[in-house]
Amino acid sequence: MQVHHYDVVIVGAGGAGMRAALESGDRARTAVLTKLYPTRSHTGAAQGGMCAALANVEEDNWEWHTFDTVKGGDYVVDQDAAEIMAKEAIDAVLDLEKMGLPFNRTPEGKIDQRRFGGHTRDHGKSAVRRSCYAADRTGHMILQTLYQQCVKREVEFYNEFYVLDLIMTEVDGHKRPAGVVAYELATGELHTFQAKSVIFATGGAGKVFKTTSNAHTLTGDGMGVVFRHGIPLEDMEFVQFHPTGLAGLGILLSEAARGEGGILRNSEGERFMERYAPTIKDLAPRDIVARSMANEVREGRGCGPNKDYVLLDLTHLEPAHIDAKLPDITEFARTYLGVEPYTEPVPVFPTCHYVMGGVPTNISAEVLADNDHKVPGLYAAGEVACVSVHGANRLGTNSLLDINVFGKRAGIAAAEYANSVDFVELPESPETFTSELLEGLLSGQGTERVAAIRKDLQETMDTNMQVFRTKESMQRALDDIEALRERYKNIVVQDKGKRFNLDLLEAVELNFLLQIAEVMTAGAMHRKESRGGHFREDFEKRDDENYMHHTMAYRDPDATSEGIPGIRLETKPVVVTRYQPMERKY
Repeated sequence: MQVHHYDVVIVGAGGAGMRAALESGDRARTAVLTKLYPTRSHTGAAQGGMCAALANVEEDNWEWHTFDTVKGGDYVVDQDAAEIMAKEAIDAVLDLEKMGLPFNRTPEGKIDQRRFGGHTRDHGKSAVRRSCYAADRTGHMILQTLYQQCVKREVEFYNEFYVLDLIMTEVDGHKRPAGVVAYELATGELHTFQAKSVIFATGGAGKVFKTTSNAHTLTGDGMGVVFRHGIPLEDMEFVQFHPTGLAGLGILLSEAARGEGGILRNSEGERFMERYAPTIKDLAPRDIVARSMANEVREGRGCGPNKDYVLLDLTHLEPAHIDAKLPDITEFARTYLGVEPYTEPVPVFPTCHYVMGGVPTNISAEVLADNDHKVPGLYAAGEVACVSVHGANRLGTNSLLDINVFGKRAGIAAAEYANSVDFVELPESPETFTSELLEGLLSGQGTERVAAIRKDLQETMDTNMQVFRTKESMQRALDDIEALRERYKNIVVQDKGKRFNLDLLEAVELNFLLQIAEVMTAGAMHRKESRGGHFREDFEKRDDENYMHHTMAYRDPDATSEGIPGIRLETKPVVVTRYQPMERKY
């Protein structure tokens, strides 16, 4: 086994990981470990834009952006973090521009901006143009730009190294990371990376669901690794279902389509969002639009032979405008559904898109061990983290902003910490857990296939934990997850080889998915109200008196929460500064 020594180790090479690397690499010896080649990271799939109150197109300011973020998150957003994100958004966009990102431009040469759901001016009176964009390829452009800058600065990448364990040791009564253990896909060898600081930037867990815009690799790895070490997961019940996934496929059509004038229609041709959100209609926040679409289908106004989707209508837009602003998503409609967006409306239905919860952090991206203590030297940023700028529902374009603002903060904080401490001594045989895990999977002689268990997990989560939830549906999901966990003990990995063993990799990922699905459902059972992306038909109202808090889930072998052994649920107060909770109308 090889041992490497770095001041800072970053796990994940998407937008958050590479933005962190640009900061830490200038301050300390840094390595980036990624199970994918960096430019294949899921940040590249983000389409619509990155928001900032530049006021290049119309009047705007960071306070309105903060208010929209808090309101959009249904008031369980930590307002100190939201304020920092909105303030630093302007520099974050300008930083990318200076790095060479090709934003669309106004006729005057300024960065162009377009409307996006939930972004308003003057505290909700009308939609505002706040999203800075590069056609509908903004995430792709950010990823390429950051990677170019990392190459320019000679950041060290370990590509296709899959981190499977975090090495934690106790120093002066506090648990502290000593490094990570990674599995090299090309050789099957294990590597230990000793580090003073570790940043997790491993992305989300959307593959818990069947219908999702997420890539096959988004399996909650980072969340699962830290959860095993007693670090909590925060607000995992809040999952965003993007309104406009291609019907039956989940492939994303950006909200930019509605930002450019696209209209959602039901089987009667009605622009039904006028009934649900009279002020900003199709540009209401995603949770409201997704529920509205699902409700139209449930009430019999769906389209198609099975009446199981609604239509996104772009036919009233000029083809030249569509080609200039929305080239990718129109090509998706043609390729995957055989629909010509110039002349035909596109079938769409909500798709799992983003996990608002994750590893709890403070505004410096430091991971929290509990409500009162942080884990020295451990950081998280991006979708794997929950600094709670998204609350119960993320506004569109705030994700690309989140990874840049808090990725930068994580890189700076991790490097500064690394420069102030010495290495922690590695325990003897730090790879033992990972080695036993992989050997156990490879030597299994069971009959269960990983793909079959994953399919059954995704189907029960789609059926029971999607846009609408009830106690009964969630209990069915929990019962199914428990049964699938038993089946998992009997899996077989058919490929026994060492090099690029994707069969083994998927077996490891499935364990993370089962774990994350259980935590999500436990949190949803605990939260007996409807808020943001979490809508319970048995508790349809928001309950600020009892649930104005974050849900904290801990791995605890001696505990039982919501009937689930091994999970302990606690709460954490929401940080409220200037915006008191009010009724959420659009």
